Amino acid sequence: MENVKNGLTELLGIDFPLIVAPMFLVSNTAMTIAALQSGVTACIPALNWRTDDAMRQAITAIRQKAKGPFGINLIVNRSNIHYKRQLATCADLGVDYIITSLGSPKEVIDVCKPLGIKVFCDVVNADYARKVENLGCDALIAVNKEAGGHAGPLMSKELIPQLKEACKLPVISAGGVGNGAGIWARIHGDGALGVSMGSPFIATTEAPVSEEYKQACVDYGAKDIVLTTKISGSPCTVINTPYVQKIGTQQNAFERVLSKNKRLKKYVKMLTYSKGMKSVEKAAFSATYKTVWCAGPSIEYTKSIESVSTIIERLKKEYKEVNENPTLQQAALTSSLVQRD
Repeated sequence: MENVKNGLTELLGIDFPLIVAPMFLVSNTAMTIAALQSGVTACIPALNWRTDDAMRQAITAIRQKAKGPFGINLIVNRSNIHYKRQLATCADLGVDYIITSLGSPKEVIDVCKPLGIKVFCDVVNADYARKVENLGCDALIAVNKEAGGHAGPLMSKELIPQLKEACKLPVISAGGVGNGAGIWARIHGDGALGVSMGSPFIATTEAPVSEEYKQACVDYGAKDIVLTTKISGSPCTVINTPYVQKIGTQQNAFERVLSKNKRLKKYVKMLTYSKGMKSVEKAAFSATYKTVWCAGPSIEYTKSIESVSTIIERLKKEYKEVNENPTLQQAALTSSLVQRD
């Protein structure tokens, strides 16, 4: 298809307004290279590399094998003890952009802007969007109610107009999109410049996770996604496997009391995060009855395990079909995967 020209494609120099979203444990070098070769961009969580050397080698390998911009996702709160080193590496190697999550992006912006590195910030409401705009970020990642991982409280149709009214920054929608119609609706209906999409890329040949995790994304759907506070202390979306049903999705009474204690809550959250991430990592790479698989409702569109390039080409084709058909456009504008209370 012809390149889709809009603000995001021009901002990043890509052919199609799509970011293959950063996913903890899932995103890797192979997925990023495939995305770049398909004319889109991709972002990898810095936490997916255990060492600085591994991170540097991966960034170098991507540049050697594919042309196009790619980004790094930084967790910028105290739970990420490697944040300072990761930021320094991004600055040293001059990555194209950084997506910040779960904290203040001030230091990232101060370091990266003079180097020409763009900074995009995850936001879930207009108040925080104004703060990061004042700090000088380049774009907003609008994390909505249908997002995988740490979802926001508002639907895309509510969130994006609020952000556009509050700020002058470009808005990129994150959550609930798994086909070309969804991308079209976010851009032409909600007013986003593009889409950040993650969960539909879990079940790909390039993803490093277990076949069981990939197959779960095929077998389960939007109705099987639940929010749990047991992983990081904050609401996070997971597949509602029998194990998740057994352990429940809410912190127990003791954990809730500790989480509200002003002196202890910081340490409790760090401990919860560390313990939760270890359980997620074990489940992601091995077959175990303790299956805690992170995913969003957009796995509804995952019907088989495919390559990254196959998925992207299908998204482009679907987008083109909707763009040329008013009937499909109307259906796209009214579609929604989930309405959580």
